[in-house]
Amino acid sequence: MPSLKVTRTLSYSEETKMNPIVNQQDWRQAHLAFREREKKLMRQQDKLNAERRELPWQKIEKSYQFMGADGNASLLDLFDGRKQLLVYNFMYGPDAESPCIGCSMMVDNMPHVAHLHARDTSLVLVARSPYERLPVLSERMGWELPWYSSYNSDFNRDFGATTDDGEMFALNVFIRIGDDIYHSYGTTNRGVEYLGSVFTYLDLTPMGRQESWEKSPEWVPQTPPYQWWSLHDEY
Repeated sequence: MPSLKVTRTLSYSEETKMNPIVNQQDWRQAHLAFREREKKLMRQQDKLNAERRELPWQKIEKSYQFMGADGNASLLDLFDGRKQLLVYNFMYGPDAESPCIGCSMMVDNMPHVAHLHARDTSLVLVARSPYERLPVLSERMGWELPWYSSYNSDFNRDFGATTDDGEMFALNVFIRIGDDIYHSYGTTNRGVEYLGSVFTYLDLTPMGRQESWEKSPEWVPQTPPYQWWSLHDEY
């Protein structure tokens, strides 16, 4: 007999304590006060993002090999000619019967890569499963992001995505100067939870959104905000 998925339905009763019900003026005052605290937190996040752009980098000395749609690929190949690279380490090891539900939700929320490409940034998925399993998953889920297998590579272990306890998810950021590659940032656990928009991903990179309002290193090219935006099929 197939298992039934039970959805819990909430019902209010007279004993249920609801949020305060107020008139329009009181509602507006309460929300304006809260919004000001939200804006303060956003400004603090902007400062933290600026500090991230000033963090030191580590040069990648090891040669990593991946398998992708076009065969063998190096870490440099994953940049696809762009200056920055975001790598999402997806929890799907060679012995896993099914992909990670949480990682799948993350990929469902990833932005259209054309907007990242417009800021000289690539985004790819990496898993330790053999490559032939990865396009099958993408077809099932309707994903179009580039997949790479790190099955025969130390990449996952070196960047915290394979541990003695098993597979782990992570988001790592790289930048290249010519053919030299540097690791600029990495996060995992709740550090990836707020990601989902073009802006949250760009905020993790050394070059940021590359907009003139940001505090960034002097070498970062910048343009006025909004002006670089386009329909994703018109870049």
